[in-house]
Amino acid sequence: RFGSMLYPLINYRYMKSYSNDVIEIRLASRFKSGWINRYETYYFDIFLKGTRTRVGYIDLRMGYSEFLYYLGNVGYRIYEEYRGNHYAYQACQLLFACAKDLQIPYLIITCSPDNVASKKTLEKLEGKYMGEKKVPISHPMYLQGEKIKCIYRYDIL
Repeated sequence: RFGSMLYPLINYRYMKSYSNDVIEIRLASRFKSGWINRYETYYFDIFLKGTRTRVGYIDLRMGYSEFLYYLGNVGYRIYEEYRGNHYAYQACQLLFACAKDLQIPYLIITCSPDNVASKKTLEKLEGKYMGEKKVPISHPMYLQGEKIKCIYRYDIL
């Protein structure tokens, strides 16, 4: 179900930013992340285009595993004062363009069933809804109270 994927070596210092008419995502850092450094993450700040106004962030978690199936390959947060402008949707679209440049075949994005705003964003992105899945008791998210996740798959290539 999870398959392995070898990603190309990415020289993150030369990774370009991605933008549309409204926002821009700029690579801020790259690091090993997760419980016991299970995956590499590329962290992008989300800015209003042409400004220094940061409205949130989005990250790309590399790889496919049972661990990332429940956590997702993408995480994002829009700061409260900037919500309601579809910035998460737009940032995901820009991150999909980045994933395409990196030759990543698909991305998994998850949300909690009670996160109405994220569910609307993920539905608007038109991925394949994989269903509500129970998080395994052994997964660190379960210990943080995340017992069920809505899982979506987005084919990139």
